[in-house]
Amino acid sequence: MIAPHPLAILEQALAWIAQGQRVALVTLVGIEGSTSRGLGTQMAVAQDGRFAGSFSGGCIEDAIVAEARDVLAAGTGRTVRYGAGSPYIDVRLPCGGGIDLCFTPDPDAAVLAGAVANLWARRAVVLPVAEDGVGAGGFPLHLAPVLRIVACGHGEDFTAFVRLARQFGALVEAHSPHERDVATLGDTTRLTHLGQPPAMLGDDWTAFVFVFHDRDWEDALLPLVLRQPAFLIGGGGSRRTHARRLERLAAAGVAPDLAARIKGPFGLIPATRDPATLALSILAEVAGAYPAPWVQAG
Repeated sequence: MIAPHPLAILEQALAWIAQGQRVALVTLVGIEGSTSRGLGTQMAVAQDGRFAGSFSGGCIEDAIVAEARDVLAAGTGRTVRYGAGSPYIDVRLPCGGGIDLCFTPDPDAAVLAGAVANLWARRAVVLPVAEDGVGAGGFPLHLAPVLRIVACGHGEDFTAFVRLARQFGALVEAHSPHERDVATLGDTTRLTHLGQPPAMLGDDWTAFVFVFHDRDWEDALLPLVLRQPAFLIGGGGSRRTHARRLERLAAAGVAPDLAARIKGPFGLIPATRDPATLALSILAEVAGAYPAPWVQAG
């Protein structure tokens, strides 16, 4: 993945605890003005100084690690202001804002493991975070499961998208009728019989992406996918391609309200024909529509 997501932060904290390291969990619980991170952003800091996550582009992380190690030495949590209004006049945020960070020493590993298990089970989690522990009272940290993409297609446009989405850190379930795509990508399901499509399940944190040039498989799969929960369903091609897609779905008996779930044309960069740029265009639209993994307290 390009950068740690919320699940990865918790998993890293658990890994360090399992190694015998003490860990401090640091959570952004208050914002004044402009900042580069949202409420609920976290860092995990090990006793030996290793850390995962960030609150800036590297401006204050060293100070946070030092504070976290001091919190671990003291054995008591604290909430500290950085940036505007902070007593640390030598630690400033370039955006000019201020952030309040809650330092939680030695969070309960069982509570963290329970949150991780629920996120892997594709269930949203509310993890209360306070200076004296996690799991009971304090800042209600809302966490969403990792972005999941079910990608169906073939050819270079499809393989470029799957590669980019995996590198981005999404959980990607790939399906292609072409043996070459399966060999190129690995961990990809081969589509073999139009009359026996695979079961493809969705949820509120899953996007379905279709990158086909041959429409036979799209016509076979779309009516099934349209009945699945998803935050986004997108089909590749031009406006004319999408209009024909809707015509074929109507002829197949798909209700207009279901067909209307399909976003097309798909992608934030219009009329691109380069596979790498097309992959970036599609992934940008998916990422923009995905419910933010760091969710503000309700």
